[in-house]
Amino acid sequence: MASTSEDDMHIKPQRAKQLVDNIFEVTRAIKAANKTSREVRLIAVSKLKPPADVLALHTAPNPHFHFGENYLQELQHKASVLPSTIRWHFIGALQTNKCRPLAEIPNLWCVESVDTTKKADQLEKGRRELCEREDGNELQKDGGLRVFVQVNTSGEEAKSGAEPGEETLELCRHIREKTPHLKLIGLMTIGAIARSQGGGENEDFMRLREVKDEVQEKIGGDPLELSMGMSADYETAVQMGSDEVRVGTGIFGERPKREDKAVKGALEKEKG
Repeated sequence: MASTSEDDMHIKPQRAKQLVDNIFEVTRAIKAANKTSREVRLIAVSKLKPPADVLALHTAPNPHFHFGENYLQELQHKASVLPSTIRWHFIGALQTNKCRPLAEIPNLWCVESVDTTKKADQLEKGRRELCEREDGNELQKDGGLRVFVQVNTSGEEAKSGAEPGEETLELCRHIREKTPHLKLIGLMTIGAIARSQGGGENEDFMRLREVKDEVQEKIGGDPLELSMGMSADYETAVQMGSDEVRVGTGIFGERPKREDKAVKGALEKEKG
């Protein structure tokens, strides 16, 4: 696991002000796009950013709680050095062999990208093992580790996600019936970029709403949420009914390029 230097944890006043201003603007845009009284959860996507950035927003006068990470080892590291009051979301592509250690992070609030029963079962095992070691009643007080089922609404082969229809329905049913330490809270999609840039209603967001309604009708239970929209299209997503958006560059600024040595190192560790 990576070590943390003093620079990684030192909050620079100018940077903190910039981050607070950015998240204020994003929050204001969400409120303007939200034409209903529902609350929209903002996930500040902090991948490849130093812990100090997260700490600056979490300790601000109006503290932010929900942060998202894409890589297991980076999330494990940040969760170990930052306050336990942070609610972590894993939003990256899930690897089956990483599910158990992921679910053992105590303040992991939600896994956003469950797309197979095998991955759901591995998350269940990891969370059950954590509950056996820690205070299971506290960990399970809200019904378990929250999960979203990722749906491939665009049909792109490069995209992860369960197919809309029977595959998504059966995965949702499996989580509800077979994984007592997990709590299904909704459906998530990452739409095609072109559909986000085309203006008007996004076809992927429309499809996810339809799938959610179909699943809700079949399995009942608590109302399912929609998680859709990122930095480029979160306002459209909110207008179309999203209960949660994931914003990274709009808050933290541009990230290092994939060819950057630090990024290459993070990606290699994830493959290991």
